[in-house]
Amino acid sequence: MADRVPGLATELDVEVPHAARIWNYWMGGKDNFAADRAAGAAVAQVYPEIVVMARESRRFLVRTVGHLAAEAGIRQFLDVGTGLPTMQNTHEVAQSVAPGSRVVYVDNDPMVLVHARALLVSPAGAGTTRYVPADYHDPERILTEAADALDFREPVAVMFMGVLGYEPDLEVARSIVAMVLDAVPSGSHLVLWDGTDTSPAVVEGAARLVASGGVPYVLRSPEQIGGFFDGLTPVEPGLTSITRWRADDDTPAIDAYGAVGRKP
Repeated sequence: MADRVPGLATELDVEVPHAARIWNYWMGGKDNFAADRAAGAAVAQVYPEIVVMARESRRFLVRTVGHLAAEAGIRQFLDVGTGLPTMQNTHEVAQSVAPGSRVVYVDNDPMVLVHARALLVSPAGAGTTRYVPADYHDPERILTEAADALDFREPVAVMFMGVLGYEPDLEVARSIVAMVLDAVPSGSHLVLWDGTDTSPAVVEGAARLVASGGVPYVLRSPEQIGGFFDGLTPVEPGLTSITRWRADDDTPAIDAYGAVGRKP
């Protein structure tokens, strides 16, 4: 794998757990290493629901992207912090509804880059799918490079899916989201979810992640997550557990809240 991308071998440290690969492990994927599995298992030992969260997060993505493409008429998606590709990725969901949809993925993990180049590709006749190798702490670069594929005069769905907990300062995280939203026009949408500090077990799981060498993930309150949507018009049902957002089953609420908001 590493020899497919120049310089990847020096960037990829298989001895250090990485967020994207740990998440891949929880989702039942195979794109992870022993260090990732050890860290993921340590969290799951005290918080088994993390596996449910990983899989429910994908169902949340499918429902929200499907809604925006089918009902809100969105044809452009900026997925920031995409992680390793799995099934039903953003471009697949959007382009299954509206084949001309344009999708830009953003991530800074070298292993994600390898898979993005191979798998995050639109079928013939469909819209554009691009990948921007960048850290979400550099929104100016993201916007500059995404502009090669997206038209910022037209509405864009801006997506931060379970990634802002890796920024410890809430105000910094909010400023990143605000800067990206400032660059998109009226009619654009924010889709965002993150883990919440709503049970003792999930808090212990976050502590185990750090103890296992993983990057710290800051759990926030639902109210703090709701603050990312200040100034936006909520799309029903508003902020809720990701299992409850327009779900067609009775999956119990979990320690992860999200919402969709429209820019006036």
